[in-house]
Amino acid sequence: MPPRRGHVEDAAPYIAHRPRRADGIRNYDAMLAAARKAFETAGADASLEDIAAQAGVAIGTLYRHFPTRAALVEATTRDGLASLISYADEVRASLPPFEALRSWMGQAIQHFSTFRGLVSILTRSMYDDGTPSHAACAAMHGSGARLLRAAQDAGQVRADLTPDELFDLLTGAAWVRENSPAGPDGSVRFLELILAGVSTRGAGTAESA
Repeated sequence: MPPRRGHVEDAAPYIAHRPRRADGIRNYDAMLAAARKAFETAGADASLEDIAAQAGVAIGTLYRHFPTRAALVEATTRDGLASLISYADEVRASLPPFEALRSWMGQAIQHFSTFRGLVSILTRSMYDDGTPSHAACAAMHGSGARLLRAAQDAGQVRADLTPDELFDLLTGAAWVRENSPAGPDGSVRFLELILAGVSTRGAGTAESA
């Protein structure tokens, strides 16, 4: 687990789970689908009342399953973080260390900027174990750290780059992807510049491509 920076003492976070009853499953899935669409359209501050309405449920039903906005965000992004963790294992087994790190970083940036405001939520969640997304973020942090160490052990990435600094670079690139007037493609060159800065001599992107 990464060091906790700016830790806030909170009660144990609520993690939503899919119900067992058929009617509950239908409502739960409808709310998640509506939430994903609303977040992608309006960002993390999308109206919860509108999400409930789009899902065809009362706002009380939404709050019964997701008592906080953070719980709803966690549920909508859970699969994406899990996929990112699995992808780290996949590229670590199939690609050279630098290329594995590079490919995973590209995927991480895309996930962090899935919708407006997510990057700031994940940044807070990384270091605050009172947030619903903390455990998944910590696991994701660990998967990236293992890729970083492998690239460092291979002499392809500067040895003084820490996992926390890697995460900072990823969130910075995600912010660019989220806010750049050039659109999502603006983060592609930004990532290449990051890689050029952290790679050791002879491990630059041109040689690794």
